[in-house]
Amino acid sequence: MIRKWFILTLACAVVFLIPSCGRDQQLTSITIQPASQTFGASTIPVINNAGSTVQLRALGSYIHPPVTKDITNQVAWASNDAQMVTVSSAGLLTATGMACGNSLVSATVTTNKSSGNISSSGAIVTGYMTANVVCFTGSGGGGGSNILTVNFLGTGAGTVTSNPAGISCASTCSAGFSNGATVTLTATPNGSTFGGWSGCDFVSGQVCTVNNLTGTRSVAVTFN
Repeated sequence: MIRKWFILTLACAVVFLIPSCGRDQQLTSITIQPASQTFGASTIPVINNAGSTVQLRALGSYIHPPVTKDITNQVAWASNDAQMVTVSSAGLLTATGMACGNSLVSATVTTNKSSGNISSSGAIVTGYMTANVVCFTGSGGGGGSNILTVNFLGTGAGTVTSNPAGISCASTCSAGFSNGATVTLTATPNGSTFGGWSGCDFVSGQVCTVNNLTGTRSVAVTFN
């Protein structure tokens, strides 16, 4: 009698355990192609890159069984600097022409299920690529553009935006403005403290003013 009870209990345990084995197809990693993309050149004003596009692909690696699938339209795309590049829901990467430097682009799948709807761990899977926008230096000619560069100093974080529009960034960037333009730059700390401006013609609080911009000019902002 005891032997029969043991066998019956073991059989029930096996029945209940089988669905939780999770031996179903599961996403383990995401690779973005291309792994990096560069827009522009040092001889081209950043604003001239506006509208340049590249189509990205997201490739998902699965197990049970091992296979690679194109999941470009299934991931959530994002850029960590939308002032530099944006990415559509279909993976179209676009340069904004507003800032230069590097931006990290991600493709994420958030799910608590395997492809067969079985509960699984590792619910968030993300892949990354780097988008580069080359800063204009004026080398080789620049069509008479007047370039203002904002350098970021200190250990803190923040953003700088300009009026007229052209600069909107969180790391060193440049933009071209008309000859003789007056440009105001506004610094906004992000979880840090504004430390000041240098290289400006006039400073009022967190606002830097550059008057009569001709040629190449640089200023620096500090966040601590």
